[in-house]
Amino acid sequence: MMKSSELVAKVTDIAKHYKTLYVMGCFGAPMTAANKTRYTQNHSYNKAAARTAMIMATSDDTFGFDCVNLIKGVLWGWTGDKSKAYGGAKYAVNGVPDIGADTMITKCKDASYSGWDKVDPGEVVWTDGHIGVYIGNGLAVECTPRWKNCVQITAVGNIGSKAGYNTRNWKKHGHLPYVTYDTTVTAPVQPETVKPEPVTSVKATGIAKSFNKSVAGKYTVTATSLNVRDAAGVGNKVLVAIPKGTVVQNYGYYTVVDGVKWLYVQFTYKRVTYTGFCSSAYLKK
Repeated sequence: MMKSSELVAKVTDIAKHYKTLYVMGCFGAPMTAANKTRYTQNHSYNKAAARTAMIMATSDDTFGFDCVNLIKGVLWGWTGDKSKAYGGAKYAVNGVPDIGADTMITKCKDASYSGWDKVDPGEVVWTDGHIGVYIGNGLAVECTPRWKNCVQITAVGNIGSKAGYNTRNWKKHGHLPYVTYDTTVTAPVQPETVKPEPVTSVKATGIAKSFNKSVAGKYTVTATSLNVRDAAGVGNKVLVAIPKGTVVQNYGYYTVVDGVKWLYVQFTYKRVTYTGFCSSAYLKK
């Protein structure tokens, strides 16, 4: 059974570090071409022209959720693996049934309209047809088409508004029977005020052979997926594959292989700082 601190950490991480979109009936599937087709046909909400256009416009490193499926997806084991049909989640596992928001709050035996000053991190917060997770410090994580149209952190209006956050008033809160609640949970730092430090770093063993100050600068990945390698050249080990739109920094160092500049770059991706080589053919300054 997942601990409440794990639930809080996971939904907060999704809100802060992953591309997401509100997709009805979706519990964390990456928006691949196949999944876009599937989810634009699965529900009348997603079939609406505007919503279909939003889904079809996403990149394949975007994950779809709706409000209750964010919670179920995490409890079903979602890991953010875009190579898996449901991002690593497995349907209706870990003793967590496939239920809607209005049913989920009824599973909380202590669900209450009051006591908002004593809400525990990891409790669910509910209003008609909608549900989220309280993460502490007067904040909740919810997936909603309102405001940012994705998994996002909002202020719990029952506790009080907070500068920099959209505010929602909820009707009830309660402890889920599928979660073990910690006696003490440290509330997360407000994400908009403090950026998390990278948890680790990975550095190429290869050495750049050339330097030109004019080469230095920020570059944006133009390929759908670009391999960052341990040394210059396609035959070398891949450290990580980064998606289109990722921004990398070069300080003027590079190596030419078969007439192509391999830039020695640095960037942070999913809280890991990488230093390695990318082909300049797929980078735009």
